[in-house]
Amino acid sequence: MIKFSDLSLNPKVLKAIEEAGYDTPTPIQAGAIPPALAGRDVLGIAQTGTGKTASFTLPMITMLARGRARARMPRSLVLCPTRELAAQVAENFETYAKYTKLTKALLIGGVSFKEQDKLIDKGVDVLIATPGRLLDHHERGKLILTDVKVMVVDEADRMLDMGFIPDIERIFGLTPFTRQTLFFSATMAPEIERITNTFLSNPERIEMARQATTSETITQGVLMFKASRKDREAAEKQNVLRALIDAEGDKCTNAIIFCNRKMDVDAVAKSLKKNGYDAAPIHGDLDQSQRTKTLDGFRAGTLKFLIASDVAARGLDVPSVSHVFNFDVPSHAEDYVHRIGRTGRAGRDGKAIMICVPRDEKNFEDVERLVQKTIPRLENPLGGDAPTAEPSEPREEAKSAHKVEDKGADKAGDKPKRTRSRSRKPSDATKADAPTSQKAQEGDAPAAADAPAPNTRRSAPPKANSRAMEAPMEAQKPQTDTAPKQTAPQAQSPKPDTEKDADTSDRRASRSRGGRSNNSNNDRGGNTVVGLGDHIPTFIELSFADRPKD
Repeated sequence: MIKFSDLSLNPKVLKAIEEAGYDTPTPIQAGAIPPALAGRDVLGIAQTGTGKTASFTLPMITMLARGRARARMPRSLVLCPTRELAAQVAENFETYAKYTKLTKALLIGGVSFKEQDKLIDKGVDVLIATPGRLLDHHERGKLILTDVKVMVVDEADRMLDMGFIPDIERIFGLTPFTRQTLFFSATMAPEIERITNTFLSNPERIEMARQATTSETITQGVLMFKASRKDREAAEKQNVLRALIDAEGDKCTNAIIFCNRKMDVDAVAKSLKKNGYDAAPIHGDLDQSQRTKTLDGFRAGTLKFLIASDVAARGLDVPSVSHVFNFDVPSHAEDYVHRIGRTGRAGRDGKAIMICVPRDEKNFEDVERLVQKTIPRLENPLGGDAPTAEPSEPREEAKSAHKVEDKGADKAGDKPKRTRSRSRKPSDATKADAPTSQKAQEGDAPAAADAPAPNTRRSAPPKANSRAMEAPMEAQKPQTDTAPKQTAPQAQSPKPDTEKDADTSDRRASRSRGGRSNNSNNDRGGNTVVGLGDHIPTFIELSFADRPKD
């Protein structure tokens, strides 16, 4: 059996490895370290959790032990897709290089440029960075990459999936052609072949397992779930998730719960905390300080449930994760391998449970096709196909039943009343209540005086109607008001003007009642709706009372 002492590593590195508690390298470490120490390019493919990080950190520390870095010119470069993975690589360098004098700098977003510039100006041997922040420093003239001797791309396929292809190609162009390049990933998509053929020179290919295989120490399962209603799917999935956690009991010491979208990460974390679970979210929209604090708490055991987007799926090493729950089926099948790889690490047993709704069945088929195995189906812990949450509104069947009843009523001739029609005819109850309410407001006044002037159309009203209206209006006027009768210009108005005034007053009254016309009511013999306090303005009385009699 090969041991670390057989791999020609620096004695100071071997001492740090021994203190870390390791003696025997993993298969990927045993296969990648010798060609890396020999100066060859390496293309390493292995399952997640098999120690790929140490496969390049250990030979890099050994090769960089001799020499010294110059200001703004790092001697080695490690590119990582996420801040968390970059921070983890930096921790590995601190562990294995503590007996050497090598310096490092971590360039990630969410941290002040000023502090990072100070480290670069002093000169660093190992530069660990995300592509975006690295290019930011270079464009500001703070970083020169012409002295890079070893370049590492960790989780190379994830770099390509996240859209870093142009950045990676540009960074490769900034480094010298004579550099040594190491590629490591759990999966190797076909499009990566072009990158490796372009930037790697006769690489040593180390493939310790079939691409996209999952560890045999992980027990997998999937719950095929269908919500009672589409608008209740999110809430019912959260109920199912809590039921799955409770079903695991004490076996679930801690867990990572993966969601596809950041908004779902926040929603699931809020739901779990509301129901008494110790949970916290982590995704790309959070501040780096908060992300670091949450991850440190999960590693330390003070946080039990970590709800994460795929930002935490790649390369994070938390050895004691007992469970992984996929709240959503990943959009890319390769992400499933990385997600469940957070459990069952270093030979430990783990369990991965996934919830699949009907719209994710196509993605689930891609997952099974990729891993080339059938994932066992699980029973719903809440029981059968019964809804997991009480709907707050009537079911669709009840609504359709009401519609059928309405159609039957229409056929029988009992059509339901239309409530918002402009040409609505007043009901009998309205006709009966109108004079009663007017009498109550006017006291003992004659009933005829309470009725407003009827609205008229363009055609002249019948003469009988004009005479019938004059008497009550004259009776309402004060006895002393005689001057207006003699001087009012309307007294000499011809009939057409009277009709015009009536039509004008009708429109004004219509506007005062909200802009609806009641001419259709008059044509049908219905009572008009009286507004403005149920009284008749004086100008309307004058326009009708002073008309000459026939």
